[in-house]
Amino acid sequence: MADLGTVVGGSTPSKSKPEYYTDHGIAWITPKDLSVDKSKFIQHGADDITDLGLRNSSASIMPKGTVLFSSRAPIGYIAIADGDVTTNQGFKSVVPHVNIGTPYVYYSLKSSLPIIENMATGSTFREISGSTMKSVPAIIPDNDTLQYFTEFCDPLFQKQRALELENRKLLCLRDLLLPKLMSGELDVSDIDL
Repeated sequence: MADLGTVVGGSTPSKSKPEYYTDHGIAWITPKDLSVDKSKFIQHGADDITDLGLRNSSASIMPKGTVLFSSRAPIGYIAIADGDVTTNQGFKSVVPHVNIGTPYVYYSLKSSLPIIENMATGSTFREISGSTMKSVPAIIPDNDTLQYFTEFCDPLFQKQRALELENRKLLCLRDLLLPKLMSGELDVSDIDL
């Protein structure tokens, strides 16, 4: 995978320091976030970290388009950062090289998942180390083919992203309206459908 991009591990700021966490700060993603949200694109997890939390951990900010890959508990959740993000240590993410692009890295990880799982080690729970992740073999086509692939995938990815955002908005609207409908606070009996 090192030929496709920079492999980046994550970190968890000390949980004993509440000042390291916030509701609205630097996006911090955990494998649990990807287990709850099965979307291809992710902006935030359940918790964000503060600048202080970032400075006092080995977490690093990865740019939009980074392919997040859970490397333990479990191995193989894959999502694309839809903005700057950090992750906990349960990830070995890939920041794509400019000539490679996000779509190629995303699908390379998807297709390499059985190989990666077979390379995992550990007795308590299986994990992929950073050095092992870097050594995962990758086929790299010529630059023209990569460019064509990216140009083909980008509109599809943008459409998927837009649909996921719309779904999130509709879920929020449902969660806002449903209790009001159930309690009778909103009456829709006069609406002609």
